[in-house]
Amino acid sequence: MYNLTFEEKYEAIGKNGSEYEGIFITAVKTTGIFCRPSCRARKPKKENVIFYESTKEALQFGFRPCKVCKPMDKLSETPDYISKIVKELHENPYLRIKDYDLKLRDVNPAQIRRWFKKHHNMTFHGYQRMLRINIAYSSIQKGETITNSAFDSGFESLSGFNESYRSIFGDSPTKSNDKTVINIVRFTTPVGPMYACATSKGICLLEFTDRRMLETEFKDLCKRLKAVILPGENKHLKQVQEELMEYFDGKRKVFTVELHTPGTEFQNSVWKILQHIPYGEVRSYKEQAIAIGNPKAVRAVASANGHNRVGIIIPCHRVIGSDGSLVGYGGGLHRKQWLLDLEKDNK
Repeated sequence: MYNLTFEEKYEAIGKNGSEYEGIFITAVKTTGIFCRPSCRARKPKKENVIFYESTKEALQFGFRPCKVCKPMDKLSETPDYISKIVKELHENPYLRIKDYDLKLRDVNPAQIRRWFKKHHNMTFHGYQRMLRINIAYSSIQKGETITNSAFDSGFESLSGFNESYRSIFGDSPTKSNDKTVINIVRFTTPVGPMYACATSKGICLLEFTDRRMLETEFKDLCKRLKAVILPGENKHLKQVQEELMEYFDGKRKVFTVELHTPGTEFQNSVWKILQHIPYGEVRSYKEQAIAIGNPKAVRAVASANGHNRVGIIIPCHRVIGSDGSLVGYGGGLHRKQWLLDLEKDNK
């Protein structure tokens, strides 16, 4: 199996992103401090570094957590004040929180704008607008009039609603039946933050937020399903977060959340076989090809694995090379090893 050498870990120190989150901890002998791999503090000299597998291990050897990268906290976890505001917005579509309202809550408007831009690629006010559009869309889909839906979801004018609706869907509200809504949520895990997307039928995407092909996957999903991706409530998104939490705690080996996986017939046959690989076990691409009844389709199977959008639940991390080596994984080989080790330890 694949393991990082000391040199590879040292080279990874200070790199942006969460690729190495949860893989190792950097401890510095001269300061007595331990850090995340991505810590922005000055890179220590090689001879002063010790690597540990966990924060618990670093603490046991007498090191203190860094005040810059805060390794005891979950990486990129949503701050409590933002979580409370988002919950309010979901519960009350009439609520419109402006900069003045944020200041009354002792919240810096610039700070919350930066957070939403970094983690959701939109402004805080843009998030509110898209959330209201999603609520209105659901109402129209249920047969409510466009006018009632617009005002019931917090829009102050019908023209403003129509303009916002058209900017997102590319068409007027009267053609709402032509579109599907994919709801999206961002959450944290022990090995970095993830996005989950779901339609009314089930989970259609589950990926780490630093996956390089993420934007391509978003566009492909929207094209295949004639959909737009919007923040909003969805029972599948709630269930997948609960089940993943149990999985990372070593308490869940089988997922029950429903899936919605648009793709070719061949891709879906490969993804189905992937779900039959037992927890804590691995298969090669060749074994996968044999399982679908086409031993010569090794490359095609590998390609289908690479196009899997639902990580962990459709466990492409359980597929390795014929020689036992780790091979490509969208979340990074270090995370792949981490997931395999998690399952091995809890099998």
